[in-house]
Amino acid sequence: MKRGIHPDYHPVVFQDANTGKAFLTRSTVTSSRTIEWQTSEGVVTYPLVVVDVSSDSHPFWTGTRRLVDAAGQVEKFRRRYGGVRR
Repeated sequence: MKRGIHPDYHPVVFQDANTGKAFLTRSTVTSSRTIEWQTSEGVVTYPLVVVDVSSDSHPFWTGTRRLVDAAGQVEKFRRRYGGVRR
């Protein structure tokens, strides 16, 4: 890689805002918040990024489904754009 043109790629802890589950990975994102993380070398301080949705809380990965009112969406569409015109 060419030096000086790439962003800093460093360890970061991401935490799910809904479940509180956290995981350590590498990223270019920065944060002013930090968290103490237990490693094999002891406790290390890493930047903390809180996310709204992760695989721990996303309906696709958890198996929970949200009920979508399809009939209500169709009626809303018809009210907005009217009936079929031929």
